[in-house]
Amino acid sequence: MTSTSSRYPTREERLKVGRSARSKASRVGQAEWTAASRKYNLVELILASERGRLEKLLPIKHQRMSVSPFSFYRGAVPLMAADLSHLPCTGLIAQLCGDAHVHNLGSYTAPDGRIIFDLNDFDETIPGPFEWDVKRMAVSLVLGGRVAGDSDRLCKEAVLEFVRTYREAMRKFSRMAVIDLARFQVSRVLKGSPVALVMQKAQRATNLESLTKLTVVRKGRHYLREEKPLQYSVPPGHRRKVQQAIHDYSLTLMPERRHFFSQYHVEHVAFRVVGCGSVGMRDYVALMLGNDANDPLFLQVKEATRSAYASYLPDARVPENQGERVAEGQRAMQMQSDIFLGWTQMDGRDYLVRQLRDHKAGIEDDELRRNGLQEYARVCGELLAKGHARSGDPIAMYGYMGNSPKFDKAIVKFALAYADQTDEDFEDFSRAMRTRKTSKS
Repeated sequence: MTSTSSRYPTREERLKVGRSARSKASRVGQAEWTAASRKYNLVELILASERGRLEKLLPIKHQRMSVSPFSFYRGAVPLMAADLSHLPCTGLIAQLCGDAHVHNLGSYTAPDGRIIFDLNDFDETIPGPFEWDVKRMAVSLVLGGRVAGDSDRLCKEAVLEFVRTYREAMRKFSRMAVIDLARFQVSRVLKGSPVALVMQKAQRATNLESLTKLTVVRKGRHYLREEKPLQYSVPPGHRRKVQQAIHDYSLTLMPERRHFFSQYHVEHVAFRVVGCGSVGMRDYVALMLGNDANDPLFLQVKEATRSAYASYLPDARVPENQGERVAEGQRAMQMQSDIFLGWTQMDGRDYLVRQLRDHKAGIEDDELRRNGLQEYARVCGELLAKGHARSGDPIAMYGYMGNSPKFDKAIVKFALAYADQTDEDFEDFSRAMRTRKTSKS
């Protein structure tokens, strides 16, 4: 019998691939940004991306986007995806978070029960050029810092710290044994840092505490609270559809996890409005009970549509079910993920399913002041590098960035320029929404 095997590229060959990517997109050239390349109206592009959503909820989305440039940025992923697609790119592919920004990191419970901190929102995840995530996170540090009251000098220093940490972490990952990288978990948390504060909040956020906050008791039974128009019970027929979707979802779990999940039953279902960019999507929360009323599980059944980057990455391989795309992207970037992460379908639409409240907590705007912003920037850099190294080729990415600060400084320039652009875009969008609202009155 003849064995056939293809030779795997050597470390030096993979470094060379990374260095050769500089001819496609120079490190210094990563600083480039100009709105002159836009061939689209930003308001029309954003409104077009909302087709298929629940029309009655879109005013809530637009109002939330109109609070600040940062809130606009969070809701305008399709705009940045279009902008990034027109810039030179390295072609070095990793799993993108897709919406990498400072509020899309947080704590949750790992399968072994420990509370960990990591990237935790993957609605836009897709394989793509690694620097797209780096740029989106960098801009968010500027916008988030400005909201917290930080000067542009402090924001600039934070972005520089973020990219330097990212690059140095990638160098470390490029030298790791494959199995060590697969097992690597960022665990460094500085006492009194923003991440430490998030972890403390997460420790206190128990499921029983959530039961008290999110439910009311009527005639001995728990019901999810009504907070119209942001949360309300669904009619019986719709509830049965959600229950069926949850049953179908359970088949996507590993057998041992399915066994534990089968010991819960659906007690109540509500429709809910969440986030900023997600408003208008169909989103349900199911209160599930296990052994008794003191054994709750909150499950989120959230509509998943195509990534905003999909049109610009036609060769990206993704599952047909968009909920599966999100779940697979999350598992690719996280070392440990929600044990009840899965996907389903309902009425011809795809959904991601995950635990809603499992010691989850996130950063607050005012925790990004002064030194807090820099400390948080370092964690962002290490976590994003870890996610990219797990899903891409850390040797090639390190080969591209190298040991010099050229890439770091270029990303800082891009972040400041694009943050200023976001300020202008925010004003244009807010003005358009006011005009639109007046014309409908």
